[in-house]
Amino acid sequence: MISRIDLRGSLADPRDLLPRAELDVEAALEKVRPICDDVRHRGTEALIEYAETFDGVRLTRVRVPAEELYKALAELDPKVRAALEESIRRARLVHRDQRRTDTTTEVVPGGSVSERWVPVERVGLYVPGGRAVYPSSVVMNVVPAQEAGVASMAVASPPQKEFGGLPHPTILAACALLGVDEVYAAGGAQAVAMFAYGTQECPAANMVTGPGNIYVAAAKRLLKGRIGIDSEAGPTEIAVLADDTADAAHVASDLISQAEHDPVAAAVLVTDSPALADAVEAELDKQVALTKHSERITEALSGRQSGIVLVDGLEQGLRVVDAYAAEHLEIITADAPAVAARVRNAGAIFVGAHAPVSLGDYAAGSNHVLPTGGCACHSSGLSVQSFLRGIHVIDYTREALAEVAHHVVTLAEAEDLPAHGAAVKARFDWKVPNE
Repeated sequence: MISRIDLRGSLADPRDLLPRAELDVEAALEKVRPICDDVRHRGTEALIEYAETFDGVRLTRVRVPAEELYKALAELDPKVRAALEESIRRARLVHRDQRRTDTTTEVVPGGSVSERWVPVERVGLYVPGGRAVYPSSVVMNVVPAQEAGVASMAVASPPQKEFGGLPHPTILAACALLGVDEVYAAGGAQAVAMFAYGTQECPAANMVTGPGNIYVAAAKRLLKGRIGIDSEAGPTEIAVLADDTADAAHVASDLISQAEHDPVAAAVLVTDSPALADAVEAELDKQVALTKHSERITEALSGRQSGIVLVDGLEQGLRVVDAYAAEHLEIITADAPAVAARVRNAGAIFVGAHAPVSLGDYAAGSNHVLPTGGCACHSSGLSVQSFLRGIHVIDYTREALAEVAHHVVTLAEAEDLPAHGAAVKARFDWKVPNE
């Protein structure tokens, strides 16, 4: 079911050998470009037509009436509501501590530079639909935006035919629970374009966040600049670094949990124990057959993006997982906290036998909107900081400017930008002190 890659004794760069999904966002750009242009020019009318084309529903409006949100919350299973409330509570605890404080540095007497942290004014939050329903993604998008102080936010999620063209009622209930009453039945590239350009119903946003399929990722890439983005998040990934202390049944269940998302989801085990590799393969054969989405999981585990990677030892294993830069990385080894502390590249790290990725998906308090496709080597997951901008405020007196003016003029002339220096000289009757 799952392939093996033997890196024992290899000196090659593991980035060239590790399993990875083959996703062509560039090719998808040409498919989403006309959709985005159409939404730009026709707005709501275009969104209604795309809902019929892609989702099989005929909408009369794209914005979800507020009463539908409250109805969905009133009808929500009490157990699901309690679970969402606990997820929200834990996420608030973590994200509230991420808030930034303004700082002021006195560079010289009379001269200071402050850094103010200002939230994005308006954000569009995308919650995917399709094979599964993701109220947890509502929590992961909305909570950090709220804790950052974003004043205006809107959620978009694909319309569902079985619910009369509305997003899934659990999505609507989660929005109501979080106090978000601006929700749109729009999915895919057209939802990103709606946030980027605005429509008759939806004012344009400054930023769009949230995971989605390849067309959502392509629309983000196409419209980046017109609108800020968090990342081009692709199919989910899990990597597990494990040694012979790991329980094979646990490892297999964790790989399956992420393969359940999508046929192109990636599940990778990195281990120095051939015995564990054999045991995990046997557990996969046994457990997959018993799962609800066995066909989808089998396709994901059999794909080129998944595999068991054999390494010589922990040191090589760490090099491999750092090269892979997984969205989710589990460390199930002896002294797992010490090993986890040495990892440099991962979207989120799950330490030990009792911190499975599923915990982070729902109720650890961490965020599950994370970089994929190796982007964790340079990018972070969604957080309060994603919604904040640092603005420098420069405040100098005449005396403080005079003290450094000759250096400014010297550097301006060294760069052959004399007007820069002239702007300083003008404040001193064209005579720079100390000149």
